[in-house]
Amino acid sequence: MLKELTSNKTMNYLVVTIKQWNLDVYEKYISKLEGNWSLITNKEDLTLKNIKKINPKYIFFPHWSWMVPKEITDNYDCVCIHMTDLPYGRGGSPLQNLIIKGHKVTKLTALKMTQELDTGDIYHKVSLDLSGSAQEIFIDSANKIYELIKFIIENKPQLQPQEGKVVNFNRRKPSQSEIPKDITIEEIYDYIRMLDADTYPAAYINYGEFRLLCKKAKLDNGKLTMEVDVKKNE
Repeated sequence: MLKELTSNKTMNYLVVTIKQWNLDVYEKYISKLEGNWSLITNKEDLTLKNIKKINPKYIFFPHWSWMVPKEITDNYDCVCIHMTDLPYGRGGSPLQNLIIKGHKVTKLTALKMTQELDTGDIYHKVSLDLSGSAQEIFIDSANKIYELIKFIIENKPQLQPQEGKVVNFNRRKPSQSEIPKDITIEEIYDYIRMLDADTYPAAYINYGEFRLLCKKAKLDNGKLTMEVDVKKNE
């Protein structure tokens, strides 16, 4: 979907996202920011023709699952939002990889999008807590992304090169959602919560011909509780 907002303000901006938590924040906050704002929510509408019509100063990508055409990244300031303190954590499934590695906090990094994944120069970073379920973290991150966007359009920061050791993350596959054996109760909790979000494959345990889908985990004084949905293995 391509949605345009019109006003008498002069600068144009575009948000491109697919996740509901980012759409909720867009609807809540975007009218409070300066400029004219447009929204793209599906791959088919992200075309050079549509971008030219909007003529945005910045294109913000809070959550996007496809490569952006080179003709767009080469001709517009495309701002990718990535959930790691780059250059640490370049690549896919940043939240899940961070939690598996034991991180309690991270940075949301706003960087210039290029055709090479997560390698662009940095606009700005903000801190993000990694407690709670993936859904709760994504909702919190959506509000922090609004802070990033507000900072960028108000301050127009100079780009800074990434500094530090490069660490790459691999995008996880649905088959990796099975809870591993021989891990601690704290690790089981982390495994369940890191996948507990809308549109994400739930952590599961195979039990004979059934699959136990685990969600809404809570850990209190060494006691783990959760909700379990049971379905037949396919």
